[in-house]
Order: sequence, then structure tokens, then C-alpha cells
Amino acid sequence: MKDNDMRNWLSANAGLTYGNFINGEWTASVSNKTYPLYESALPELKLGDFADSNEEDVNLAVQAADEAFKTWRKTPAPARAAILYRFADLLEKNREELAYVLSAEQGKVLNESLGEVQRAANEARYAAGEAFRVEGQTLPSENGQIRSQVVRYPIGVVAAIAPWNFPIVTPVRKIAPALAYGCTVVLKPASATPWSSIKVVELLAEAGLPKGVVNLLLGSGSKVGNPLVAHPLVRGISFTGSTELGLRINGVAASRLAKTQLEMGGKNAALVLDYDNLPFAADQIVSAAFACTGQRCTAISRVIVLPHQTEALINHIRERMEAIQIGPAWAENANMGPLLNKSHYETVMAYVEAGKQEGAKLVTGGERLHSEDLHLKDQHEGYFLAPTLFSGVSKDMRIASEEIFGPVLVVMEAQDVQEALELANATEYGLAASVFTNRLDIAQELAETIDTGMIHINHGTASQAHMPFGGVKKSGFGSYSIGHSNQEFFTGMKAVYIKGQ
Repeated sequence: MKDNDMRNWLSANAGLTYGNFINGEWTASVSNKTYPLYESALPELKLGDFADSNEEDVNLAVQAADEAFKTWRKTPAPARAAILYRFADLLEKNREELAYVLSAEQGKVLNESLGEVQRAANEARYAAGEAFRVEGQTLPSENGQIRSQVVRYPIGVVAAIAPWNFPIVTPVRKIAPALAYGCTVVLKPASATPWSSIKVVELLAEAGLPKGVVNLLLGSGSKVGNPLVAHPLVRGISFTGSTELGLRINGVAASRLAKTQLEMGGKNAALVLDYDNLPFAADQIVSAAFACTGQRCTAISRVIVLPHQTEALINHIRERMEAIQIGPAWAENANMGPLLNKSHYETVMAYVEAGKQEGAKLVTGGERLHSEDLHLKDQHEGYFLAPTLFSGVSKDMRIASEEIFGPVLVVMEAQDVQEALELANATEYGLAASVFTNRLDIAQELAETIDTGMIHINHGTASQAHMPFGGVKKSGFGSYSIGHSNQEFFTGMKAVYIKGQ
């Protein structure tokens, strides 16, 4: 793939108008309104116009999904799986085009986008197998004439609300298991990254998905998300996004006893405790901290280290951060792109300024990089922020406790393992953590006592396509996603007693 292929493809394909996908048809919003979307790295270049939907569109999509559920739930598991296998193949066949779209609207470099498409294909294949793994039980009966069973059934229409940071894999992560278990879906992508979801839905249709089984609604959270979450025919809401919004969604869902699967924020720590390979630890930390420009819920954003290794670890981390090649997706050798847009850049920069004001030491980064800094010919400038490292950070600082969601890493010092554990747990979040240690007893203890949903020993916070994914505290609620734990969300349980004639 050549660096200019993306620019050429966008020149030929950008600028169209896109509507919703309801009951197997592409249609304009009832409002007949659209909103423009601009390229992340070149904010003055328009990618297209996208439907600005409203509550009437929500009703149409949910009703289509509810009607389709009547037949989809009865579709044999092999047929449901076959569609998902074809869909996974199509994701791989179209991976370059999907990566161009993803990188254009979200900003991540092409290698990351290609990797995201492949991860989506992997998860779709695993989910296809889940169609054959719906589990029930046959239990001993108190009455010899009655057969006692526990069966699983699909819950119905699921609202899939996806974020902007992973606009290919996160919709697939919600849609694929829903289809495998027999549910139907209304997908609401982030308004900042709708184009990726359009491509995903196009491929689902090409794979042979029946009408109404997956529906796509474009638009804002207030006009689309709110009525979708509150709709009486929606039986489950799978949401990935901010903790604040997740808590609001959970409140609305709870008021009508709808199920929720919430993946929310994180403030993930890497604990470096008497580890004898600091260069490797630094490699893993920097990779986990600055992938996707730090705009991911599992990004490492805190490093907790014992005093005798602090200086050496900071030097290793700084060296690797300063070697990061920053640029737009199509730039040769670029491995970190811009922040999503101006609004998000301003949010991240406010945290950088807060860190300075609260007394943390700025080791490197912290400034915006302009086109001349990146040796770019383009006059339209994205919001590129140099990877930023703070040291001398205490737990009461905002940069140590609040989710920044950008390329900002902080180093905190602990006097011993117990204090390191206390610092790791000293946030309202509990998504992921990494522990670097040569001592098996410390690894085992911290795996049990760090209050997170996922723990990584001697590597960064990279998950796998078949392992349960989720958090505790204000990082998650409901069944974990990705793995077989999805069954707990997408299906209900029913006790069945059978007596023969």
C-alpha cells in the first residue's frame, strides 16, 4: 500500500451524502437534514454530509428491528454463523478501503487502522462460533415424570451505541455477538465517525443479512441516542463511551428494567516493581500509552514505580516517546496521528496546563505541533500534540485521577509495593492495569488485589479477540464483552418443566 493511495482514494470517494439504513434500505432522515464531517488531519477538507436524524427515525429503526426479530430469532444457528463468517471475510477483503475511511475521520495512522479492521474480522469469526455455543442445562428433577431444563433465548432488539475512537471494531464487537445469539440491532455510531459504520453495514448487507436485522441511525446523542435508549421495544443497550454518559444511560435503562452492557472510562496504571528489564517495560508502556494517540479506554496513563528505578525508567520512557513519528495517517513512517478535533484537543490541553499549575514536572512534550514541525506541505492543520510526560505527580493532582484521553502519561513514585497498590486503586476507575515484576508472589498478589476488570503481567494493556473485556467501579457495568461472557447480556434465562402425556 503506497502512502498516496489513501489521498487518491479519498479524492475519488469523499463528498457524498449518506442517510440511515432502516429495514434494508438506505434512506434520508425524516428531518431531511444533514451535517458535514471533516477530515481529522485536514480539518478543512469535507468527507461528506451525514443524516441528522431524530426521534421519528428512531421509531422506524426500532420497529424494523422488532419486526425482523420475529424471524431472525428462529433462524438456525448455522445460518446465522454463516453470515458472520462471510462478513469477516468481507472485512478482510475490503481492509484497505475501510482503513482509509477510518483514518480519515478518526485520525489514527494507517497501520493502526489496518490492525483495527483485522481485529474486527477476528472478533466477528469468534462471535460466529458463539451461535453454536448457546448453553442451557438439564437438571435432575424432583419428580420422575417431569424433565427440568434451563434454556437461553435472545433478548430482542439491542441498541448498540459506539464511540469515535474505534469506529470499526467497536460496532462489530456489539453487532456480531448480537446476531450470533439471535438478537436484532439498532446501531448508533458517534456523530464524529459515522462513515466507518456505514461501510460496516454495507458489508453486513453484502454478506446476506436479512432486512431489518441491523439498522443504522446517524445523528447526535440528544436527538438519536436519548430516544433510542428510552424506547420501550429496546430490551438491551450495549454502550461504549464516557462514564458520565454511561451512568445516565444506565439510569434510563434501569427505570424500565432494560439490560445494559457498559464499557466506560479508565485511568490505567502500569506498576513497575523491582523489574530487571526496564527497556522492555518502557517499550510496553509507551506502546500502550500512545497507541491511538492515547485516545482509548485501555491506554496506560499512569506509571507507578519504586524510588530506586524512577530515574532510569523515566529516561527509557522519554527516549521512546521522543522517537515517536507524528503525522497524518498517510505520512511515511508515522506512528501517531492527531487528536480527533479541535474540541478534544482543547480538553486535553486543559489537562496539560492543569498539570503544570499543580506542580508536576513537564519532562517532555506538551505542545501542539504544526505543519512546519511535521514537514507537511498541507496548509490545513490537524490537532497534533507532542507525546507528553509528567513526573513528580501526586495522587491528588487532576492528571493523576481524571481520564485525559490523550497522549499524556504521568509518573508517580511509591515507597513500597503496598503504596503502589494503594495508588493504583486510588481512582474511581477500574478497567485495566499492567504489572512489571520478576517476583511471582508480587504478580499473584496484585493480580488479586488491584481493583480492575483486566490485569496484565509483564506486558501492556493489549486484549485478545476471545477474552472477556470489561471493567469495575466506574469503568464498566453488566456483562463483559468480546468473550463467551456476552451470553449473559444478549440472552435471557428461562426455566422449563416438561411432563409427558
